[in-house]
Amino acid sequence: MASTSPRSRTTGPRPASPGASARITAPSRNDSLLRRFTEVIGGPLGRHTEPGTTPTGFWSIDRVLIALTIVGVLLAVGVKNACRVGGWTGLNAYQWACYSDFPALYYARGLADNPLAPFLAGSDFEYPVLMSAVASFTAALVTPGDYNRSLAFFDVNVLFIGLLWAAVVLLTARTAGRRPWDAAMVALAPGMILASTINWDLWAVAALAGAMYAFGRDRTLLAGVLIGLGTATKLYPVLFLGAVLVLALRTGRWRALGRTTAGAVGAWLAVNLPVMAFNFEAWSVFWTFTQEREAGWSSLWHAWNTVASSLGGQGLSAETINSAGFWLFFLACAGIAVLGLAAPRRPRVAQLAFLIVASFVLFNKVYSPQFVVWLIPLAVLALPGWRDFLIWQFFEVLHFFAIWAYLYSMDAQLEAANALAPSAYVLAVAGHMLSLLYLMGRVVHGMLDAGADPVRRPGAGNVVQDDPAGGPFAGAADRLTLATLRGTLRRRAS
Repeated sequence: MASTSPRSRTTGPRPASPGASARITAPSRNDSLLRRFTEVIGGPLGRHTEPGTTPTGFWSIDRVLIALTIVGVLLAVGVKNACRVGGWTGLNAYQWACYSDFPALYYARGLADNPLAPFLAGSDFEYPVLMSAVASFTAALVTPGDYNRSLAFFDVNVLFIGLLWAAVVLLTARTAGRRPWDAAMVALAPGMILASTINWDLWAVAALAGAMYAFGRDRTLLAGVLIGLGTATKLYPVLFLGAVLVLALRTGRWRALGRTTAGAVGAWLAVNLPVMAFNFEAWSVFWTFTQEREAGWSSLWHAWNTVASSLGGQGLSAETINSAGFWLFFLACAGIAVLGLAAPRRPRVAQLAFLIVASFVLFNKVYSPQFVVWLIPLAVLALPGWRDFLIWQFFEVLHFFAIWAYLYSMDAQLEAANALAPSAYVLAVAGHMLSLLYLMGRVVHGMLDAGADPVRRPGAGNVVQDDPAGGPFAGAADRLTLATLRGTLRRRAS
């Protein structure tokens, strides 16, 4: 009898090597929603127009993505144009949904009088060190004169936001490996168009995008440095280390975690220690403000308190929210870690990072409208599909306009018949949270079933693709999973 080789007995998809299937994925073929829209121009690309790894001609992938980003930036400016023309005074910002922190903080936090105001004694600038530095730097570019300086401050910051937006798009395209066209979702995301110019969050988004690109190229120390700088701008980039920890547990490759963590801690200390030594009071404003503030607009906790108030009940205090939010986030992270060890195949870095950051946003005391820009690049890498992405963005758009309508109704003291009811505001908050939970569920489904993950979906030869952003974990064998742990416990028990 002839022996049967192991390969001939294999019926399931085989994992690919890290460099396998380098050809660029054509979105008109791969994405079911886009495939339908291509019918008006003759359908998806045929086999004779197979995109290669090195596109030629002027309209390369990068240039097309930059052009799309320019469209996105122009739309973002257009959304704020009612305030650019009529000013941010009075209720204009709420009435026309064109609010931005830039003109509001320019005078309110003393930047108009002294660009170094965030670092001076008595500062009440409630942001981390690098975000304070960005505010000071851009304020210094607005020279004194007889013109609308708050508008100039807004425009200067929007110019940098446009550059950062383009950088995030290109870094996302690079991190996506053979799926660079997925970055078009970042370039044209409604959430980016509406919320990117509210605050300085895109600086932290760009830092994390750079960190993920560096990590995917196995440059773990550089990735850590960028995470540290991002965390010194906005806290959430440090959550990326949670994804690295889960993968280190699963693969036993601890060096990647050590180098990334060391780079992050070193960069964060290098930025923060001088300010702590120079003016500890100004440095600590962010931490005390975060601890003591009440529930922020659009958060789970503010919606809870709104409902409680409407029913004549007592809302939750800041202390209670701090504790409840921490433990809910802790339990979510524990669940993500278990999921990461239980998945049949090693999860992708972006999948874990997205789930962790999304959990943080859901349970955080503050869920500002601009936090959506944190999630967009991660969502594109974790679940690159236009249908799911647009479902989520649809509810984010509804929420965006609902929050400003609600604030306008409150401040303008409109009659009930003309105002947005608290119940409508709460429904809008529930909508944008439930849509995020839907997206998280789809990511979990992709982790448990490689066939449901567009990135790892088996291609030619029934080969399961590896994680293009896996870096030091690419191609790693499993050392610890729930299955192996259960087997070990059974052997010890017997």
